[in-house]
Amino acid sequence: MPSILVVEDDASLRHGLERALTQAKYETVSVADAGEARAALATHDFAGVVLDLSLPDQDGLALLKGIRREGYTVPVVILTARDALDARVDGLDAGADDYVLKPFALQELLARLRAAMRRGAGQASGRLTHGDLELNTEAWQAWFKGRPLDLSRRQFALLAELLRHEGRVLTYDHLEASVYGWNSDIESNAIQVHVHSLRRKLPADLIKTVRGVGYMVPA
Repeated sequence: MPSILVVEDDASLRHGLERALTQAKYETVSVADAGEARAALATHDFAGVVLDLSLPDQDGLALLKGIRREGYTVPVVILTARDALDARVDGLDAGADDYVLKPFALQELLARLRAAMRRGAGQASGRLTHGDLELNTEAWQAWFKGRPLDLSRRQFALLAELLRHEGRVLTYDHLEASVYGWNSDIESNAIQVHVHSLRRKLPADLIKTVRGVGYMVPA
């Protein structure tokens, strides 16, 4: 039976979602804040997440960005009252699979959750591959030609982000945010240093430089 994580601080809505998901034949784990959500993700294998953005200990978008940086590929449906276009775009850019506005119909939420899980089924294993290179984003392990790669956490996060967007140029700002977070104070050449280190461990032409813009892994 698929298991769903509900992250919602409003107790009445959280319990209502639990009942609806249970009636729809899902196992449900429900939590009230971002800290509990992280703990649940670390100990359970979820098929989907319903995430409220207004959490008491951390903004839901920050939580979402964080778990995506950490390699969690579980489908996430955002549940929020923020109906401005910019808010919806920010949510999707942060890694959400869909966006449901409050107030909402339970039938619509369940339908969107099912669709998000169907789309994400191909990523359920947490595996990213490119030729002879393979990453397991859940176990933070990497191999090249079957041999384990010794990568730092930052190097792994950078390489995983490039592979997720294979064939697309990612800007320096995008990569910095992915690896370090949006508010980190980092050296201006930090991404370049990590790319240099990765090139010493992988074929030098795997990561292409787009001068003045960023990097890419060609499709």
